[in-house]
Amino acid sequence: TRVQGWLMLPKDYDPEKKYPLVVSVHGGPSAACAPLWAERNMGPLSAMGYFALCPNPRGSYGQGEAFTQGNVKDFGGGDYHDIMAGVDTLVKRYPIDPKRIGIRGHSYGGYMTNWLITQTTRFRSAVTGAGAVEHAANWGNDDLTFDDASYLSGQPWEKPELYQSEAALFQFDKVKTPTHVVQGDSDVRVSYLEGVALERALQVRGIPHSFLVFPGEGHSLDKNPWHGYIKLREELKWLEKYDK
Repeated sequence: TRVQGWLMLPKDYDPEKKYPLVVSVHGGPSAACAPLWAERNMGPLSAMGYFALCPNPRGSYGQGEAFTQGNVKDFGGGDYHDIMAGVDTLVKRYPIDPKRIGIRGHSYGGYMTNWLITQTTRFRSAVTGAGAVEHAANWGNDDLTFDDASYLSGQPWEKPELYQSEAALFQFDKVKTPTHVVQGDSDVRVSYLEGVALERALQVRGIPHSFLVFPGEGHSLDKNPWHGYIKLREELKWLEKYDK
């Protein structure tokens, strides 16, 4: 499968140096990372000396309808392999330190971040925002009532095996990655309680973590401009703590 993505080099890039990498996973899942979004999302990472990758894995727009439908009944399958293929390609082609790779994402990107840290220990740090850790309760709380059932090909009682097998919470015994969690407490797209469950799982597992909650904020965290500033500031601090 041919997969497209966007790469931003570190500011003042020197090919003789080794650099950390941060992977930013877009939301959706039926969305795409485009140049303007990539610049806004990854520019601060470049300015701080990171390679920044925004892949468009299976489920993304812009690569044909079959590609966009490629993660139906397969959350965290093909899209996981696409993202990791992007990481592998960059590590081979650029002076990236494979021991200093971070992962971040919001919404479906948050879900994928939660999933990725259950599937691999290659990420030194993770930042996850408004991402589900299980699908049944999220199906019941989501204001877009159709999307979970559509992607998982049925209601929870019709496809219980998919609702569980494609949920990060049920594979959390594998997690070792320090994780920073961000959530708005008035989110009706991905319930605030998904963040609470994630934080509880990290606590029980003894994984270094932090939990940043914005009062009155919904899914996009766009009601108070200062919240966006604080979100980015704390994410960069977390990545710098572990990846620099």
